[in-house]
Amino acid sequence: MGTGGTYNLFHYTLRRLGIDVRFVDSSNPANFEKAIDDNTRLLYTESIGNPKNNVDDFPGIAAVAHKHGIPFVVDNTVSPPPLLRTFDLGVDINVYSLTKFIGGHGTSIGGAIVERGTFDWNNGKFPEIVDPDPSYHGVSYWAAFGNHDKAVAPDWRTSSRPASNCLRDLGPTLAPQNAFLFLQGLETLPLRIRQHAKNALAVAQWLEQHPTVAWVNYPGLSSHPDHARAAAFLKEGFGAIIGFWDSRAAARRASSSSNNVKLFSHLANIGDAKSLIIHPASTPPTSS
Repeated sequence: MGTGGTYNLFHYTLRRLGIDVRFVDSSNPANFEKAIDDNTRLLYTESIGNPKNNVDDFPGIAAVAHKHGIPFVVDNTVSPPPLLRTFDLGVDINVYSLTKFIGGHGTSIGGAIVERGTFDWNNGKFPEIVDPDPSYHGVSYWAAFGNHDKAVAPDWRTSSRPASNCLRDLGPTLAPQNAFLFLQGLETLPLRIRQHAKNALAVAQWLEQHPTVAWVNYPGLSSHPDHARAAAFLKEGFGAIIGFWDSRAAARRASSSSNNVKLFSHLANIGDAKSLIIHPASTPPTSS
């Protein structure tokens, strides 16, 4: 799910289901704390914002979340390990669009939830995980799947709850062939993601020196406002997404015609083996 899809989910779809989502400037952990009340269930951000390329203070946001007894969730789609090991920075749950870098070849649509396994769900705020579930033989996911031995991983609490309820009732079940393709992609993820990041840095550095480019937005550049934080967290590369600007007309000319690009393709799906270029403001949002 791209950033546009995330916004629509949070701003419209979840609100129709009675779930209120509050948007804050994620650059300062204090902004999260100001928005928290007794009903807040989690804090959420992206590992590297798409397309803003911001890198947030993960330990700072995690400290705010844990102070209030709620998990910190990060969409780590664009910087999966080994680029960014969010669990070492206080993150409790990662979500991934498997469609992108993990799959790596643009063949399937799917997602994943991965829990670190150390969050205390039995703190009184999460009865749906701790209390017996009458729709599933009275099981308590905390009692049945709770990993109380922290030396053992992974933790199955937050994965068993969606699997037993959401997949059963709503049906977003991954097809076996798609699961196979994602596992095939996962085998080469470390090699591919490092090369993605290496290529992106080289392109960003070239663009920054180009006389017709007004600015370049890439966290691997020292000119990026979050570069110091990105360098501290992203030890093996700064991701594969670059933003740059000359003018609206030039951007449309460069990205809208196959005659203007030779190596890159005019596509909206990120994270596979193809290099792509796009003008986001004039392109309809994708649903993957």
